[in-house]
Amino acid sequence: MGYAIRALREDDPEVISEAFSAIGWNKPVSQYEKYLAEQRAGVRDVLVATVDEEYAGYVTVRWESPYQPFDGIPEIQDFNVLPKFRRRGIGTALMDAAEALVAERSDVVAIGVGLYADYGTAQRMYVRRGYIPDGRGILYNLEQVPPGEMVRNDDDAILMFSKSLV
Repeated sequence: MGYAIRALREDDPEVISEAFSAIGWNKPVSQYEKYLAEQRAGVRDVLVATVDEEYAGYVTVRWESPYQPFDGIPEIQDFNVLPKFRRRGIGTALMDAAEALVAERSDVVAIGVGLYADYGTAQRMYVRRGYIPDGRGILYNLEQVPPGEMVRNDDDAILMFSKSLV
């Protein structure tokens, strides 16, 4: 299996959106067009994995985390590998590439991870890779959830992690 990792290109948004649509995920073309614009502006970099020229997955690096306690720390965001390409090392290769990119500018990288079972593989991967929770507990829409408060366990409920790259 020959895989490659490269920057997001102008012809990628429709291909990526269609690939996710085929598995029932709602990831509109506009999301990737926004990523292209942010990449051009230097706000975000997007790494795309292909296997034998077929789209397989991507990860983004937002150069300044929107999470206030991580002010100025780059954050890995929106990491996805299509199910048919999982367990082949592509996710690891994408994370390696993202961390190497961040290491060119920062000694620390951040990442957020969802709390429900669909994120279980990612949760384990991040811990194995040396990411440590920031200790501030559950966030919802990047706001700390006070003790006793109930929140919906959806993609906006997360824990934030960081990792030293030195």
